[in-house]
Amino acid sequence: MERTFISYWDTPIVRANNRTVSFILLVSILLSFLCVFFFLGRPVDITCLLRQVSFGIFFIIVISSILAKTITVYTAFKATKPGSSWKKWVSLKASSYVVLVCSSIQVFICVIWLLVSPPYVEYNHHTYPGKIIIQCNEGSDICFYSMLGYMGLLAAVSFVLAFMVRTLPDSFNEAKYITFSMLLVCSVWIAMIPAYLSTRGKYMVAVEIFAILTSCAGVVGCIFFPKLHILILKPELNSRNIILEKS
Repeated sequence: MERTFISYWDTPIVRANNRTVSFILLVSILLSFLCVFFFLGRPVDITCLLRQVSFGIFFIIVISSILAKTITVYTAFKATKPGSSWKKWVSLKASSYVVLVCSSIQVFICVIWLLVSPPYVEYNHHTYPGKIIIQCNEGSDICFYSMLGYMGLLAAVSFVLAFMVRTLPDSFNEAKYITFSMLLVCSVWIAMIPAYLSTRGKYMVAVEIFAILTSCAGVVGCIFFPKLHILILKPELNSRNIILEKS
């Protein structure tokens, strides 16, 4: 998918939807998918340290990029009004700052987590009598749920903002696709929390893997597949004149 977007880098539909942030979003989704491999196999010290932290950082970049794209849609149409003060916010730097600031907060949470009470390998003798379960103890529960809570907060903000601007002209507007993707992400993780707390051992890991894969696949499907449909199957719609006529 990254190769496809690079191939169509200078086409109107890619440029109209903040192509740099879109590429950051694609790369971070790919890295979030790859984080699943840290959850597989026998737990060791390095995988216990990296699996939650790596997913938390990469997936917050996903959500931050989506929030930046939504803010760009909002400010772009506010800036079209004569004498609007929103024009200074319509720039690549503004989107990059949103991604950087929102991601930095999650990085700070994860660094504090690793310094104060990092995850470690635990030998569980209690869940199943007569069996020893090798699992990862997350260390600080406060830091773990702070990481998840911040992700949920940012996803909720993205959903609300995208829902507010979903009715803007379709040619430039990704907000309705973002609305569906954030609704899916929020639904998956809200359903995941009670399932995660009520399971133990490998089933707990399976629940989180399912949540990661489903939320990442939902973002790809809702945001990028409509654009790929035009880029590959309907290239005649990928022109500046048609986009301007629709908007």
